[in-house]
Amino acid sequence: MENMTRTHEADLDPTSTRPSDEHVAHARPPVQGPHAPARLVSAEIWHGRPDLEQANQMSADSAIGHLGIEFTELGANHLIGRMPVDSRTRQPFGILHGGASVLLAESLVSCAATFAASPDKACVGMEINANHLRPVTSGWVTGTARPISLGRRSQVWEVRIVDDNDKLVCISRCTMAVIDAP
Repeated sequence: MENMTRTHEADLDPTSTRPSDEHVAHARPPVQGPHAPARLVSAEIWHGRPDLEQANQMSADSAIGHLGIEFTELGANHLIGRMPVDSRTRQPFGILHGGASVLLAESLVSCAATFAASPDKACVGMEINANHLRPVTSGWVTGTARPISLGRRSQVWEVRIVDDNDKLVCISRCTMAVIDAP
């Protein structure tokens, strides 16, 4: 994932606009008195213009592609992808394999962390955990990766995986190390 290209025109052009997103990050409101309400502000976290089509092409011949994982949407502060629940991703009892859910979560975070890091940095996984909450036997599961912390040396991400009925299937947290690009 560290070889994914990003265009840097947005980084160089301070007048370029960034896409808005219905999902927002909290920011400190201007001081308006002792009980000023919190104000929500869109906060895009990506460097350059990430290319999901290229990310999908690069993943085609890896475990990501072999399991049918697709990166489908990039918002101002999230990445969404999906994975089929079929013979490639089910365990012998006919339900979604927990390891496949973890692979979906780590794939989303690896891609998102790469897009969020400075172009001179690379991101590598340090730790991942997952809680499997509901079985799924068919259809698709969809994961949404959102940052919890984007530090200079590490990033922490949360991934929520839901089924076709939007019921929570798995929740995962992944910690990435931010290192100098090779």
